[in-house]
Amino acid sequence: MEQNTQQTVENEKKGLRKLFGKFHLETKELVLLWIFLGIFILMSIISPGRFLSVYNLQSMAYQFPEFGILALSMMVIIVTGGINLSITYSATLASILGAVVMVSMNKAGAPELASVLVGVFIIIVASLVTGAVNGLIVAHIGIVPMLATLGTMTLFEGISLNITKGGAISGFPNMFQWFGNSSIIGIPVPLFIFVLVIIATYFILQRSTFGAKVYMIGCNPTATRFSGINVKKTLFLLYVYSGLLTGLAGLVMASRYNSAKESYGYTYLLQSVSAAVLGGTDISGGFGKVFGTVISVLILQVISSGLNIFGVNRFITDVIMGMILILVLTINFINNKREEKALVTKKIVTA
Repeated sequence: MEQNTQQTVENEKKGLRKLFGKFHLETKELVLLWIFLGIFILMSIISPGRFLSVYNLQSMAYQFPEFGILALSMMVIIVTGGINLSITYSATLASILGAVVMVSMNKAGAPELASVLVGVFIIIVASLVTGAVNGLIVAHIGIVPMLATLGTMTLFEGISLNITKGGAISGFPNMFQWFGNSSIIGIPVPLFIFVLVIIATYFILQRSTFGAKVYMIGCNPTATRFSGINVKKTLFLLYVYSGLLTGLAGLVMASRYNSAKESYGYTYLLQSVSAAVLGGTDISGGFGKVFGTVISVLILQVISSGLNIFGVNRFITDVIMGMILILVLTINFINNKREEKALVTKKIVTA
């Protein structure tokens, strides 16, 4: 009787796996989901009138997509065992270049639609170029990602400052605000853009042969090279994709602020690393899931919004984010050591 019951349970599990296919959640992702729900409920209980207000929820819905896009841009690089320190300045440089063109066309009396289309095109192309520069330096020249992107971060910041002279570029066509401040059937446009980015990144990274190559590089780049995979080409294309995501984040930011400046979103650099690591991405490479990063973005956004509502100083919020990152890295390190120890013990026992 007990065997039949167990067999029935196993059959049901197989049926669920077949029904949901490739979209089942890992244990870490489920834990993160419960943490997010717990924090959200806690904030709602502490301050229901302010946290659950329509204004606050809408504000979060407009804010976190740009952060989420940058977090995914960081996550895809960390999966390879690298890091992209230039994501925020890549985003702002692309938005500044697009802004210069839009403002010039707008002042010249060009049609709004034409100005916006050309501006968006420039933003996307500029972001692809910044990604290609990072990819060229890391993949083809062979400079360590941290040093390479530290250099390009300074480069992109310097170019942006030379263009803006430290100020903000404004005077966009009104139509451009649609990307960051409008909604479709009550849902913010930035959220739609973020969802499209999530879907695209999921299929590129977790459901394609290209994504399999990326994870292989993260696990062991030398073995991957000897297996016949073009590591340089894969890394280059991945950095280009990361650059594209920064451009989309820059587009949303410039539209939401209705201006472009080199310092916009600078705090997202630390937070994007925190979101990726908190989401289960291994800082040494080889593992990371899109859904885990997305849930982590929501967790950090809820914490940030809640602390802001409670009047906590912005600098203290940054301190808390840093502490969360250190805590998560420490926990992951301890867990990895335990897993390695358990694996060694298992090998000794079986031997």
